[in-house]
Amino acid sequence: SLSQRLQVQEKEMELVKAALAEALRLLRLHAPPSPLQDPDTPAPTRDRYACCHTPSSSSFQGPLGASGCRVVVDTPLFSVEGISVKMFLRGRPITMYIPSGIRSLEELPSGPPPETLSLDWVYGYRGRDSRSNLFVLRSGEVVYFIACVVVLYRPEGGPGGPGGGGQRHYRGHTDCVRCLAVHPDGVRVASGQTAGVDKDGKPLQPVVHVWDSETLLKLQEIGLGAFERGVGALAFSVADQGAFLCVVDDSNEHMLSVWDCSRGTKLAEIKSTNDSVLAVGFSPRDSSCIVTSGKSHVHFWNWSGGTGVPGNGTLTRKQGVFGKYKKPKFIPCFVFLPDGDILTGDSEGNILTWGRSLSDSRTPGRGGTYGIVAQAHAHEGSIFALCLRRDGTVLSGGGRDRRLVQWGPGLVALQEAEVRIPEHFGAVRAIAEGLGSELLVGTTKNALLRGDLAQGFSPVIQGHTDELWGLCTHPFQNRFLTCGHDRQLCLWDGEGHALAWSIDLKVEPCTGLCADFHPSGAVVAVGLNTGRWLVLDTETREIVSDITDGNEQLSVVRYSPDGLYLAIGSHDNMIYIYSVSSDGAKSSRFGRCVGHSSFITHLDWSKDGSFIMSNSGDYEILYWDVVGGCKLLRNRYDSRDREWATYTCVLGFHVYGVWPDGSDGTDINSLCRSHNERVVAVADDFCKVHLFQYPCARAKAPSLVYGGHGSHVTSVRFTHDDSHLISLGGKDASIFQWRVLAPGLVLRIGRRCSGRRRTPRRAGQAFRAAGRAQRLVGLGEGGGEPESGSGPAGAELVPEEAERTGAGLGVPGVRR
Repeated sequence: SLSQRLQVQEKEMELVKAALAEALRLLRLHAPPSPLQDPDTPAPTRDRYACCHTPSSSSFQGPLGASGCRVVVDTPLFSVEGISVKMFLRGRPITMYIPSGIRSLEELPSGPPPETLSLDWVYGYRGRDSRSNLFVLRSGEVVYFIACVVVLYRPEGGPGGPGGGGQRHYRGHTDCVRCLAVHPDGVRVASGQTAGVDKDGKPLQPVVHVWDSETLLKLQEIGLGAFERGVGALAFSVADQGAFLCVVDDSNEHMLSVWDCSRGTKLAEIKSTNDSVLAVGFSPRDSSCIVTSGKSHVHFWNWSGGTGVPGNGTLTRKQGVFGKYKKPKFIPCFVFLPDGDILTGDSEGNILTWGRSLSDSRTPGRGGTYGIVAQAHAHEGSIFALCLRRDGTVLSGGGRDRRLVQWGPGLVALQEAEVRIPEHFGAVRAIAEGLGSELLVGTTKNALLRGDLAQGFSPVIQGHTDELWGLCTHPFQNRFLTCGHDRQLCLWDGEGHALAWSIDLKVEPCTGLCADFHPSGAVVAVGLNTGRWLVLDTETREIVSDITDGNEQLSVVRYSPDGLYLAIGSHDNMIYIYSVSSDGAKSSRFGRCVGHSSFITHLDWSKDGSFIMSNSGDYEILYWDVVGGCKLLRNRYDSRDREWATYTCVLGFHVYGVWPDGSDGTDINSLCRSHNERVVAVADDFCKVHLFQYPCARAKAPSLVYGGHGSHVTSVRFTHDDSHLISLGGKDASIFQWRVLAPGLVLRIGRRCSGRRRTPRRAGQAFRAAGRAQRLVGLGEGGGEPESGSGPAGAELVPEEAERTGAGLGVPGVRR
C-alpha cells in the first residue's frame, strides 16, 4: 500500500541521513577546520576537545534501497566532536553539547558510585495468580513471595493489630518465584521459579532452591535443566523428616518428580497429566503416598524405590473416582487429616472427604482405591484454600463469597467461627496458622491479612494487582504515590511501610500512567491513558481538578520547582503548560509547546522554573522557554549550561553514559538524579536497577546493579532526602524500597546477631545440619541479603560487597 511504501522510504531516508552524518564526521576529523560554522553553534577552538573515541561500533544493515543495494551504515555508539558528543540510537545521531565548565571529558568521574543500595522493604504479595504462597516458619516469621524475592516478614502487635515489624529477603532467584514449601523443621524453605530469559536472550532455566530461613544461605539447587517452563507446585515429605521433595513442573505433561533433598538427585519421574496441576503433597503418614490435584482430577500416586539407585524409582497412579458425585472442573486444594483421610476443595464449593477401605487405611497409597465417603457444600463458588489447624479443625477459604469457615469433626460447620473478607481485599487465596489463635490470610488482590476469627482481620501487606507505571515522591515527607493498570491510586508511608490511602478511578478505561506532587505537598497531579489528568487533595483525597488535553495517553506530568506551572507531556507530541495557584488546587491553560515529531517521554524543569528540557519517542532533545511564551529554543547550544531542578530525561549530556552497548533506544524506561546530585538511578528493561555516578558522561560507565524485580522496571525515584530509592516492577506489580547507604557501608541484619561469621559446609551436610540454630551476618548466595526494613536489634553496618559492572573494576559482577 501507499502508506507502507512511504514508511519504507522514510526509513531509507533516515539511514541515508545517518550515513551522511557519519561521513561528515570522518571528514571533519581528517580535514582542517572550515571557516563556515553551523549557525546553531559558535566556533570555539577545536583543540579543547580534539578527540574521537568510539567505545563500541556495530554494523547496521538497513532495508534494500531504491537501487536494490543494501544500505550499510557503520554507527559508533558515541563520538566526541569539538563542542558536542554525538550518540547513535537506531542509526539516528543525537547531539548533546558539552557544558562550558568541562575542559576535558577525562576529568569527569569514571568509576561506579560510592553509594550503594540495600533492599529495605517490598510492598505487595503475589496472590492474584499463584498458590502455595503463604506459610509461617518456626520463628514466627511469615514467608511469601513477590517477583524474584521471597519475603520473610515478622509482624508486630497482637492479632488484628497494626502492621509494621521487619522484613528479610531471600534474593537468590533469577526469575519470578511461583511456589513455596516449608520443611517439617520449620526452618528450611524450598522455592521454585519460572523460566525466563536474560538481557542477551539466553534462557534462564527453572529451578528449585532449598535454603535456610535463618541464615538465608542456599543449601541446595535442585532440578536445574530438568524442568520446563517453570515450577508449578512442590512439597516436602513429612514422615521421614523432610528427606524428599516432590516437584511438578509447568510443561505440557506436568512432569512429576521426586528428589533427594540432601544430594539433589532425582529418584523418580513420570508424566502426570496434560491438565493443570494446582497442588501436590506427601501423606504425613507414609512418604510413598503422593497426591496431586488440579483441573478435573485428583490423582493418588504410589512411589517405590526411593532408597535405591537415583532415577530407578517408580511412580504409579490411581485416579480418584467421583462416582455419583458431580465431577468438578477444578480441585485447587486438599489437606490430609490425622486419620489418613483427605479433604479436597473444588470449584463447585464442595468439600469432599476421600477415604480408603479398612484394609488399606493403615497403608494409604499401596493398592486399593480411594473413594468419596462424605460431601459438604461449604461455599458459593470455588474453594481456594484449606488449612488444618493445630486443634484438629479445618479452615476453608472461599473465592466468590470471600468467607472463612471453620469445620469440626465430620465436616460440621462451627457457626460461631465464620468471617467474611471485605470485598476490596479480594477472595481468599491462602491460609496459614500463626502463633496462638492468629491466622494469616492471603487474598487474590495481593493483600496479606492478619487476625483471627473472633476479632476479624486487618491488612499488614498490600500491593497493586496489575502493571505499574506512575510513581512520584513527596517533596518533604517519606511518602510516595503509585498508579497503574489496576486503576488504583495508592499513597504509601515509607517510614511505616504501609498504605496510607488508596482510591479507585472506577471508570474502566482510566489507567494512571504518571504522577507528580506539587511542591507544597498539598495536591498531586495524575495523568491517565485517555488524555485526562486529575489533581487530588492529598489529605481529603478529593479530586479538585479534572481536565482533558487531547485523546491520547499522558506519559509525564511535572510541576515547576516554584509550583507556578504544570507541564503535561502527551502522546499527541505536545507539552501542555498550565499556570497553577499557590496551593495547587486551581489550574488554567497557559500555552502549548509544539515542535516534537513524536510522543513525549520525559521532561524536566530548570531550577529557575522558566525552561523545560524534553525527550520524545524518536530520541529528540528539545528545550523550551516557557515563561517567554512556550517557545522552542532552536539554538540548543545556548542551553548547555542550564541547571535543571530534576533530571529524569534519559537523553542528555549528563546521563548519556548510562546507555548500554547495542541499545535500541527502549532499554531504559526511567532515570532519576538524586537531589544532592551525586548519583543517578536507572530502571531498565531487563528487571534491573542501576546506580551510576552523576554526571554520567563517560561512555560505558560502570554501575552497581541490583536485581529482584521479575519484570521490566518501569520507574525509579529518590525520596525527598535521598535516604531511599523507590522502584516499580511492571508486570510483577511489585514496589521495592531501597535504602541508600553511605560510601563503604551496607546494612546487614541477621535474625539474631551474635557478631560472628560462619563458613557454610558442603551442600549435603549443610542441608542435614540446617535444623540446628545458625547465626550468620553476611551476604547469602545469589544476592540473598539478610536485611530488614525496620532496623531491629542485631543490625550493623559492615563493608559493602555489592555487585558491580563495567570493565577493569576488579570486583565480581556482570558486564553490561
